[in-house]
Amino acid sequence: MAEAKFKKIKSKAKMKEILADNFKQLDEASRTGSKPIAWCTSVGPAELLLSMGFLVYYPENHGALLGATRECLEYIPKAHAIGYSPDICSYLTSDVGAYLAGKTPLRAAYNMDVPKPSVLVFNTNQCRDVEEWYLYYAREWGVPIVGVHTPRGVTDVDEPVIDYITRQLENLVEPLEKISGTKFSYEKFSEVVGLSRRCTDLWWNVLSSAANVPSPITFFDGTVHMAPAVVLRGNAIANDYYETLLEELHDLIEHKVAAVDGENIRLYWEGMPIWGKLRDLSTFFLSQQTNVVASTYCNSWVFKAFDAADPFRSMAHAYTELLVCRSEEYKEAYIEDVCKEFKCDGVIFHDARTCPNNSNNRYGMPERMIKNHGIPSVVINGDLNDLRCYAEEQSRLSLEAFIEQIRQGK
Repeated sequence: MAEAKFKKIKSKAKMKEILADNFKQLDEASRTGSKPIAWCTSVGPAELLLSMGFLVYYPENHGALLGATRECLEYIPKAHAIGYSPDICSYLTSDVGAYLAGKTPLRAAYNMDVPKPSVLVFNTNQCRDVEEWYLYYAREWGVPIVGVHTPRGVTDVDEPVIDYITRQLENLVEPLEKISGTKFSYEKFSEVVGLSRRCTDLWWNVLSSAANVPSPITFFDGTVHMAPAVVLRGNAIANDYYETLLEELHDLIEHKVAAVDGENIRLYWEGMPIWGKLRDLSTFFLSQQTNVVASTYCNSWVFKAFDAADPFRSMAHAYTELLVCRSEEYKEAYIEDVCKEFKCDGVIFHDARTCPNNSNNRYGMPERMIKNHGIPSVVINGDLNDLRCYAEEQSRLSLEAFIEQIRQGK
């Protein structure tokens, strides 16, 4: 086996700086009340909020941080103790449990506490749990909550669906004006949507660099460098960052620098990351000369429907064509297309115990991928945060066997 050597991406230092600046602004606003703060789901109407003067905080980002630091293992049981089921989103139980414990990894990372919101804004395009998550804090703090309810199992994002979501987005304007004290500006909204569209294009170009053989990045790099697309889209600083990152990736491609030395197997990761095991899994795949080059998860912040000329309808379209909202038929075709584009030899399906909406192996997808498209797959059981659901040795053995199967097939 090859010795595992991580390739450092120099641009990461700049990313850390802009994220720190963002959290510094949130902390100051939370302490002084200088600007209203909106909590927003990660694929929610952030552009509308930014255009109305809100600073935006994403609790899912906090949930991922709790998972990556493994602090959540201490906090999840505290949420269970007040009646939240072990089967619901472990982002939710991690975050609520940390609140009950009075702790947060933001203190170590940015010397701050979780910023208190002026309003809680959700979109159920990811799952129902995000609304229940925000309702907890709405009850706890007496903070107003507004949101968008998105249909599930959508094959075509057609005009009736877009109409339905657009009306909901437009109905958010009046209550948000009252909370922010800022009059809605269509021009400003259009400008922010345009910035997010530029961010999408740049982020997709970053992800697309992995279609090169060898790839200059891995899925695990993507879970790190997606942060500006998640928490800073709609801000010019995110676009500046991705332009810098792309320059570095283009240089790596030109010089044929591989993220995984000796790359000879290329895989697709379907489902949520296992946040507390990213380093271990990355090291494992390096040792196997295998690169996970594409994923459903990192692509979730690519919004190609954004159009500054029609901000409400294009945002409704973009946030509803998210893969998690789509039908099995659509998902199967999507995964096949991405596997072809990125030259993947197979698919890893992560069955996340507390995230059924992002676990696409439960209705026969792996079997259809091999039967209909000749794409082999393996299923590993785990969770985004709750590592009690993850059998590490069993998963490693399954992945080793899967990689060897592909290698023999070649």
